[in-house]
Amino acid sequence: MSGKTPMSSAASRKTELWVDRVTELSEHEMAELCEATDAAIIEGGGFGWVEPQGRAALERHFRGAMLVPERELFVARLDGLVVGSAQLVRPPRNNEAQAFSASLTHAYIAPYGRGHGLARLMIRRVEERAAALGHRVLNLDVRETQEIAIGVFEGLGYIRWGTHPAYARVRGQTVAGHFYYKLLEPGRGRSTGQVMGLEVG
Repeated sequence: MSGKTPMSSAASRKTELWVDRVTELSEHEMAELCEATDAAIIEGGGFGWVEPQGRAALERHFRGAMLVPERELFVARLDGLVVGSAQLVRPPRNNEAQAFSASLTHAYIAPYGRGHGLARLMIRRVEERAAALGHRVLNLDVRETQEIAIGVFEGLGYIRWGTHPAYARVRGQTVAGHFYYKLLEPGRGRSTGQVMGLEVG
């Protein structure tokens, strides 16, 4: 594992928040992650699945994600318990024209892990990692029904650039989806606006 970042919750000094970028998970950690994922799916947010998938299917997904070179898995922990995750997806090497951008996907916190600021912390850690890898733009999309997630993303400065009216089908209903982006600033060198030709200087 790498990228471990602790933070104490403002609500309680005893509560510890962690966001880890992981390349492997123990059986216990994987069980916690699968439970958190199913809880988020049941609640209606954070994943493309509509119905809970169970341990076997989710474990295959996460173990596969950790093997893909262009994909990085982040997990969020509340007092040591895995309660959510997010994935950073980078363009494949043959997509040189869009190498400046990356995508944030599958970001969620289980209902029992909310209210401590973990979602914001996790998204910031993904942003920091993307910027460190040289990406200048982070993209994401979200169902219109995921109002809590939308509030978090917009509160962190993501800009909605479009809406797809037939984005998803959820339990017989057609649901729109919103598309967002955020410019990432590097730690040094020219600003993203200058590099992308969005500002003079």
